Amino acid sequence: MKKIIILLTTLFLFTSCSITPLIAKGTKNRKITILEQKSLMFSDKRDIPFEGVSDLTYNSKTNRLYMVGDRGYLYSFYAKFSNKIDKLKYLNAFHIKTPKNRVIHPDIEGLTHNPKGQLIASFERRPRVKQITKYGKLKINYNIPKKLRKISIYKSRNSMFESVAYHPKYGLLVASEYPINRQKNTHQSIYSLNGKEWKFKAQNYPNSAVTALEIMSDGNILVLERAYNGLYNPFYITLKKVYLNRCDNNHNCKSEVLATFSSSDGWGYNNFEGLAKVGKDRFVMVSDNNGHSFISTVLLYFKVNL
Repeated sequence: MKKIIILLTTLFLFTSCSITPLIAKGTKNRKITILEQKSLMFSDKRDIPFEGVSDLTYNSKTNRLYMVGDRGYLYSFYAKFSNKIDKLKYLNAFHIKTPKNRVIHPDIEGLTHNPKGQLIASFERRPRVKQITKYGKLKINYNIPKKLRKISIYKSRNSMFESVAYHPKYGLLVASEYPINRQKNTHQSIYSLNGKEWKFKAQNYPNSAVTALEIMSDGNILVLERAYNGLYNPFYITLKKVYLNRCDNNHNCKSEVLATFSSSDGWGYNNFEGLAKVGKDRFVMVSDNNGHSFISTVLLYFKVNL
């Protein structure tokens, strides 16, 4: 019996594509509508495992969905969305490399694209924002504000530019996982690379952290926050709207919780780390399986009703 279970598990994990729906729970006040959920498991491509996804971005002109792994991998999909995920075909995977063809350390955490369709990634370990080709080659370095350049201002080497997004008015935006030194832990910040800054109230959970940003249809920001405090405590994922047009003179902006997903409500410990806009008021978010082959990557498709 044990051998049969092992065999079945192996077959399940290493089929070319295994996608199964999950049960939707955890929404709050109907501010979002969950349209579909999928559990993703794929076999290796080009000897690259599908694992550790930290962010994603969607180009609606080309129907390409790109995912980046914090272990140094770039994944591409053909994807189409309506009231459900109509298409999701895994196309390719690449080692992310420097212009000199060196494989990078696993430190990419954020992914977005600009109006030209160019992919842009943000980094931890060293605070950086770089353009990346669709084949995984790093190219242009973007200048970041002087305030954000020193490693010493961040809580740790793994809590730097956790997220990046392209805003049509303000350009590239970044956020660190936790507030930088000398800032209150009660508030998080979003920074533009041209020097602007917005603050918003963090969730009142220990270790509340920003893991992703995305631009909403009205120009405000959708923020993904995570709070993990060990296996014996509830695990919280929060979706929050930050209003860039409702800020005081100290750059403190109005924010609104759209949904909370808690392990105590049956959501388990799905470590959602990435957000991508895929249509008007429609988004996907993705979880990081932390490199465990027996844990699937969860893709959640939802609509914001505000």
